[in-house]
Formats: sequence, C-alpha cells, structure tokens
Amino acid sequence: MKNFNLRDDMTEIINSAIKSVLPESAVKEALQREDFISRRNKGKIIIASIGKAAWRMARAAADILGENISGAVVTKYEHSMSEIKGLEIFEAGHPVLDSNTIKGTKELLKYVENLTADDTVLFLVSGGGSALFELPAEGVTLTDMMSITNQLLASGADIVEINTIRKHLSAVKGGRFAKLCEPAHVYMVVLSDVLGDRLDSIASGPAWPDNSTSEEALNIVKKYSLNMKNDLLEILKQETPKELNNVTAVITGSVTALCDSAMKFASEKGYTPLLLTTTLTCEAREAGSFMASIAREILNSGRPVKTPCAIIAGGETVVHLTGKGLGGRNQEFALSAANGIKGLENVVIASLGSDGTDGPTDAAGGIVDGRTAVLMEKSGFEINETLKNNDAYHALKAAGALLITGPTGTNVNDVAIALIG
Repeated sequence: MKNFNLRDDMTEIINSAIKSVLPESAVKEALQREDFISRRNKGKIIIASIGKAAWRMARAAADILGENISGAVVTKYEHSMSEIKGLEIFEAGHPVLDSNTIKGTKELLKYVENLTADDTVLFLVSGGGSALFELPAEGVTLTDMMSITNQLLASGADIVEINTIRKHLSAVKGGRFAKLCEPAHVYMVVLSDVLGDRLDSIASGPAWPDNSTSEEALNIVKKYSLNMKNDLLEILKQETPKELNNVTAVITGSVTALCDSAMKFASEKGYTPLLLTTTLTCEAREAGSFMASIAREILNSGRPVKTPCAIIAGGETVVHLTGKGLGGRNQEFALSAANGIKGLENVVIASLGSDGTDGPTDAAGGIVDGRTAVLMEKSGFEINETLKNNDAYHALKAAGALLITGPTGTNVNDVAIALIG
C-alpha cells in the first residue's frame, strides 16, 4: 500500500495543475488556427497584451510571429521577466489601478491608431486586465476610478458587478477598445478568469459587445450604497457598444481546465478525485468551513467518496471586509478550513489563486492541516476573532501555513483542494 505524504502530494498536484494552464501553449495553439493564419500575411500585426499573464502571452506570440511585430504589454508590477523585441512593456497597479495604468494604456492605444482593414490587432487578454488596462471616460478622473474600485472590492460585489461599473466609466472597456481599433480586425486570445467565461466580463470586455446596461450599473450603485458624484452617475447612463463586427475571440484557458488538471494529477498520485464545482462564488470563510465539513464526513462515514481522495473546487469566493487586517480570499478560506479540521489527522486543505497572488499580499493562499489551528492559537490568534479582523495572512504565517508560489504567469481563478489520506 502506498505511503501518502499529503503535504508533498498537495504541492506536486498544485504545481502540476498550474503548469498545465500556463499561457504559452494556449497562445501557440490559438495562433495556429486557420482564422488567424489567413490574416497573418495581409497587413500589420499589432500586439496588445493586457493582464497578469500579459508578458507570457506576448512572449509566446513574439516567438511565433518573429521580429516583424510592434505593440505594447501592460501587466502587474513584477510580472514581466525581460524585454521582448518590438514591444513596449509597462507595469501598473492591481487590483486598484494607478497612474501607470493610465500611462500604459495611453501608450498601447497609440499602436492601434490609423490602422487599415488589412491590419490585425492581436489582443491577448488575461485576468487583471480590468485594473491594468484603463483610460477613464471623459469627465472621470483616476481618483474617481480608484475610489470606486476600492468601494466595490470592500463591499463584497462579485467580479461581474465590479466590471459592469468599470465598463460604464471607461473609454476602453465594454467594447470600446474594439471601436478604437476600427477598421482593423481584433483577434482576441483569452485566458478566462470569469466564471462562465463571459467575454463581456473578462477584463471588462474591451473588445466584445457589452451585455450589461446602464440600468444595471445604476442598480449596483444602489445595491452597495456606493459614494458617487452626480456627474459620474450621469456618465453611467451612457450605453456601451452592443454590436461589433471586427472581432474574433478564442478562449484558451479557464478554471475548468485548472480543475480538470488537478483531478488528473491527484488521480495519478493515487487519490480518487471528486469535483464539487467550477463555479464557487460564496463567502470565502463559508467555503472553507464547508470544505472542512466534507473532510469530516468522509473520515466519519466514507461518503461521498472513499479514502484516499481529493476533493476539488474551483471558482472565486468573496470577502466582506469587517476588520483592518491583511489577507485575501484564499487565505480566509484556508483559515476557516483550519478551524473546521482542528485535531484531525490525514487531512490537508489548500486554497490558492492561480496567478500566485491573493489580495494585497505575497502569498497565493494557504495550506492547512489538523495542527494548524493549534499552532495559531499558541501564537495568540483566536480564529473567529482573526476572521472578524480579516487578518488571515498573519495567522497563517504564524503557523507556517502560507502558500507562496510567486507570480505564476497565468490567471484562471482559484482552486481549493482537500486531500484525505
């Protein structure tokens, strides 16, 4: 019988699953499609790459297309690795945009001016594009955008709601970037970080007809009691493009692919995999508690799957800020799970962001077992109070339970795994 080392196995499963959804192979596959090849020799190819995986996607495209390219990359700080010949690289703030966001976006837009119908804008899109690619609409300031983004993040609004507001206050989102590229064709290659792969929501849909309406945007303002000036409310009433005729879109990666890979590698390690969902959207602490309860049920009854097993869930949970601590949704998931499996043997639970970052921290998430809660308590952290203060980072750090991968180069939502030996 195999001797299971749960923590080592968890690390290998996570690393292998992340590697399987890195953007290089996905971009290369997309650029071998006939609908792109048919345009390749017609006119100029302009690369516009945005998001947390923007550098890797642009690097892969440059390797295929050679030196006869130009364009720009806008990515998160410390997410570019070197120069790419023919491309300008800009780094900016995430999850809240900053002045470098505006600078990088303006420079990128210069490359799509005065194009012809024979030209192609290779638009490479990954998660984080909403914050990293932005030019406020006329009458909206950077300060306005930062304030509204902070309010939305703190309110517990989901990503679709956040992007609905962003689109209606932007000069490039909600299909407006594609309009700026006309008459050139936009060939969009997408790594999806939005549940359901809604193209009008990924990076706030810069090159896709917008399904959201001004009425929905105003209802979100009301729902979360956002503090917005009257002139901004008037701008929200301006509709985004509902039809575009110059765009081809290819989705090359998603949380479903990430979960499928995690199941595959868990099975190879000898665990029976069980996928719960790829659309997890509830409160992070509730999701962590639920995952712990499933682990307890399996240990007690062998239901719904026999051990050794791997329980897997993908998606993007939310956090309502009630305290002033440090953390992120995956760390809060792990902290809550630690409370639920306290004292149990043969259980390890991990939750992480596929991009390697979770909230405003250097951690991707957390990895906990039956001893983690005890170690936290010995360090002075009472879990329920720590959750109220949203201080999962410091509690997990004290227990040696932070999961730190560094930037991975991809971004396809989050994955949570429970290994039960």
